[in-house]
Amino acid sequence: MSGRGLAATLALAAALALGACGRAQQPESRPVAVPPDATCHVCGMILERFPGPKGEAYVDTAQRPLFFCSTLELLVWLRQPDVAPRVRAAWVHDMGGSPWERPDDTRWVRAEEAWYVAGHTLPGAMGPTLASFARREDAERFAREHGGRVLRYADVTLELLGSLRPPPGAGGPPAPRP
Repeated sequence: MSGRGLAATLALAAALALGACGRAQQPESRPVAVPPDATCHVCGMILERFPGPKGEAYVDTAQRPLFFCSTLELLVWLRQPDVAPRVRAAWVHDMGGSPWERPDDTRWVRAEEAWYVAGHTLPGAMGPTLASFARREDAERFAREHGGRVLRYADVTLELLGSLRPPPGAGGPPAPRP
């Protein structure tokens, strides 16, 4: 092999090795069961004390997800301009077939692939929240039963999320479950 051929081969091998190292540093971004003592990244509340779907997000090279007490908290956080470039994956509970009081930690859907119902009557950790679903049919059924409108991730804006929060002085989040 000529000097140039050897140099090219070594350069290619080095590039492939560096690429593999980069992938090795990128940990898995799968949803996990919410630990009993998990606290919300935004408000610090203990997730298991409150009803409704929760969220998880992996940022940068973190090995563990950040937890969110409601889809509302997660989606407001995701819509912040400084957050989006750092997020590897975000997940929400799939409430299709999952009990509202204790969402099933084996049922998750990527936040950007979920169907959401905004304006329904069931409370979340901080009051109103968005119900999240893997299937449109489940979201539509939920909206028929509990009110609200069905949305895609791209339709969930900060303006919409702000309109769901109760006005100041209108009372706090629901009382924690015993």
